[in-house]
Amino acid sequence: MIKVGIVGGSGYTGAELLRLLARHPYARVEHLTSRKEAGKPVTEMFPQLRGFFDGLEFTAPDIAALAGCDAVFFATPHSTAMQMAPELVSRGVRVVDLSADFRLRDAAVYKQWYGHAHACPDLLEAAVYGLPEIKREHIRRASVVGNPGCYPTAVQLGFLPLLEARAVDAESLIADCKSGVSGAGRELKLGSLFAEATDSFKAYGVAGHRHLPEIEQGLVGIAGPAVSLTFTPHLVPMVRGIHATLYARVKGDLDYQALFEARYRDEPFVDVMPAGAAPDTRSVRASNTCRIAVHRPMGRDTVVVLAVIDNLVKGAAGQAVQNFNLMFGFDEVTALDQPPVWP
Repeated sequence: MIKVGIVGGSGYTGAELLRLLARHPYARVEHLTSRKEAGKPVTEMFPQLRGFFDGLEFTAPDIAALAGCDAVFFATPHSTAMQMAPELVSRGVRVVDLSADFRLRDAAVYKQWYGHAHACPDLLEAAVYGLPEIKREHIRRASVVGNPGCYPTAVQLGFLPLLEARAVDAESLIADCKSGVSGAGRELKLGSLFAEATDSFKAYGVAGHRHLPEIEQGLVGIAGPAVSLTFTPHLVPMVRGIHATLYARVKGDLDYQALFEARYRDEPFVDVMPAGAAPDTRSVRASNTCRIAVHRPMGRDTVVVLAVIDNLVKGAAGQAVQNFNLMFGFDEVTALDQPPVWP
């Protein structure tokens, strides 16, 4: 049995980690931390977990206690994991970080976008970016995995087959993306209030969003340095979900449906829909699935890819558990093979 700690367990991604790990046959949550909620039973904050985590309480973060775990998930704001991870790794603990602390390879780029120097650049260089569909074998051997962001997961999986096949112009990529309000986290924020977000639809981060360098880093890793991406995120009045509409200029005639089906044939969490279909976010709710459809409207020179995920699962906690499974040699789908919730 793998002893697990979760740092920052009182937010949406922490709750999703608990939900998924509750049915994991080889993982036991030993420590669940929250400075604000220390001493409170987890089932008091998350009554949906009654019967699964009775007796488990939130505790203040403590390195010595966490060092007794085999794996620690960080479901924390940026800059927390990088303060604690080096000592945990030095004690043999394997880390999956759901924040941005170990996603970007370049410490200077991290400082540019997050406003402060990286606390452990050496460990940053050793960390593995946790997108299994690209980095599966590296993840198996990793001590630290930087779990991808929600937008970057959908965008990279949507563009991946096209860029690998050199089938599109990598210098004219467009990602038009929408997210539910849970992507902003559980903290009280004006823009996430029901009265502010409902019956409305708006773009944000148009001048530059923190996920842009992460997406570009991944796309450059696939296609080489000649990548240029226009990325515009939007907030839509729903709780869960990411919908990415991706555009690329084709370089010749190709059976794009066959290309996507072949690339993802053996991927347990990527579903390529039949030709002409269009996925919706509700079809992946509470699942670890990325559902994709590819189109070439009117046979013209633009290919359009539609990719949907649940931002809290494949975009966060589910992908973290997928990475955990790879790191400890379990079947990749363990605790993640339930169908989506409908409606």
